[in-house]
Amino acid sequence: MSTELHTRLIPRTGEAIPMIGLGTWQAFDVGATPAERAPRAAVLEGFLTSGGRVIDSSPMYGRAEGVVGDLLAARPGDPAALARPFLATKVWTQGRAEGEAQMRRSMQLMRTPRMDLMQVHNLVDWRTHLETLRAWKKEGLVRYIGVTHYQLGAFGDLERIATKESIDFVQLPYSIVTRDAEARLLPAAAASGVAVLVMRPFEEGALFTRVRGKTLPPWAADFDCATWAQFFLKFILGHPAVTCPIPATASAKHLADNLAAGRGRLPDAATRKKMIAYLGA
Repeated sequence: MSTELHTRLIPRTGEAIPMIGLGTWQAFDVGATPAERAPRAAVLEGFLTSGGRVIDSSPMYGRAEGVVGDLLAARPGDPAALARPFLATKVWTQGRAEGEAQMRRSMQLMRTPRMDLMQVHNLVDWRTHLETLRAWKKEGLVRYIGVTHYQLGAFGDLERIATKESIDFVQLPYSIVTRDAEARLLPAAAASGVAVLVMRPFEEGALFTRVRGKTLPPWAADFDCATWAQFFLKFILGHPAVTCPIPATASAKHLADNLAAGRGRLPDAATRKKMIAYLGA
């Protein structure tokens, strides 16, 4: 099996990004002590040296943006030897001036003069912020723009925005047990040329509770799957509309496990049905 992370293309530009990213919700909302920072530094170092790039955060995630920025700035070694991180964050406030101020603050915290992806978090005042983001994209302050929401009830709004507003990314919840996005939202994103980031791929850990003490099916080896984390992530990546799941972790061991899902073979449509049935049984 190849040790290289597979990539998927951002439809708008054809830029390739690794298909496993890193979320920061809760995992990176920590203080400044060495005991708090060291595990996160190890995760970022392992992520980047293993070929990862997409790091997603938000001002809603407490201190996470600043922790990411600090650790990236302090990391040892030659940054030129690594692929440049693809930094993504969000705007989560009301009003144009407030939105602009928050986004500039996020860029300062993450220590970047240009954000790779800026998303409207949970569609808060999305019309106002998308107008700002289109202008910022023309100015070169952001490379890509998008929207997010964690609630299934918002999928109709996400679909309409993806199909009518010329965005680059949509971020949504999707997992082997929460497959609502398959009905309309994922097909709409694919048809509209919108990249898809997937949040909550493990249902905030509930999937691991569900399979505790259970063994993987022997046919999981057919798509180079050795753990339950890989099983859940490879299921998501088996959908061609998905660009990149972004599991959050503060564990270097869990990070390595997650990244392994981005290597080797992926399940086809028939196998994904078997995976659903196996988990259900």
